[in-house]
Amino acid sequence: MSATTTTPQQELGVGRTTGTRRTLEKGPSGWLAVPALAFFMLFAILPLLGVLFLSFTRWDGLGEIKLDGLSSWNTVLADPVTGNALLVTAKIMFFSFIVQAPISLLLGVFTAASQKYRAALAVLYFVPLLLSSAAVAIAFKALLDPNFGLGPGLGLPFLAQDWLGNSDLVLFVVVFVIAWQFVPFHTLIYQGGVRQIPASLYEAAQIDGAGRVQQFFNITLPQLKYTMITSSTLMVVGSLAYFDLIFVLTAGGPGYSTRLLPLHMYLTGFKANDMGAASALGVILVVIGLALALFLQRLGGKNRNASQLEGA
Repeated sequence: MSATTTTPQQELGVGRTTGTRRTLEKGPSGWLAVPALAFFMLFAILPLLGVLFLSFTRWDGLGEIKLDGLSSWNTVLADPVTGNALLVTAKIMFFSFIVQAPISLLLGVFTAASQKYRAALAVLYFVPLLLSSAAVAIAFKALLDPNFGLGPGLGLPFLAQDWLGNSDLVLFVVVFVIAWQFVPFHTLIYQGGVRQIPASLYEAAQIDGAGRVQQFFNITLPQLKYTMITSSTLMVVGSLAYFDLIFVLTAGGPGYSTRLLPLHMYLTGFKANDMGAASALGVILVVIGLALALFLQRLGGKNRNASQLEGA
């Protein structure tokens, strides 16, 4: 009676297979993230630490940097223009979100269908994505000119008013221009999200007699939960970076009507030559952005990366 034997080579092969399986189960090595982490440290963390350091100094941007304690922070926090800038930022954030979110969602659902005419419209909707913020601001500034703009050119008195010089109207004009430029981007996000929803869900709903409105609220919206969170995060946090568009369009005016926080930071640092106070404003801007991003991400739950199809 002969016993089954294994060679050392076979045993070594088995060992390699087991080790490979264990490696695959553990996932890729953490060392693969080192280049990305190094890049992030060099171009994100270190500059932020430098800004934090400058917020405790007195510097005009050219001369010697002098430590000045909390002087810059006291100046910034006691300045009523800072409070107004925070208020303007909050208004633009709120109004741009309530305008962009529903329009982007509806356009994304509309353009996600396979009809050719919807694909043609989607191309037109995405044209603003090809333009820079400065170019958009210059174009709208010319169109809204009360003397030589669209209103006088078409002979429409309603459009001939001073849209950018009226403090009661300018904020809403800015929100409109922001929405015109960035709605296509969020439409693209929603379009991709809708196309990931299995058609079988809609087929089952049709068999049950559900109409399009019921399908939208009972299937489309729940399945777009994480897409909404991603889009909302980009909208809200992105509203803290509307510097170039507003700087070209209104330069923060009339008065302080559109002087939001990033623009206030720029004017403080490069116009008033107070880099210490501008750095303090930059730190405030970063803290607000991080807090908003973390809050919105927590709305997705602890397991926000799980499939949206669970329980469907």
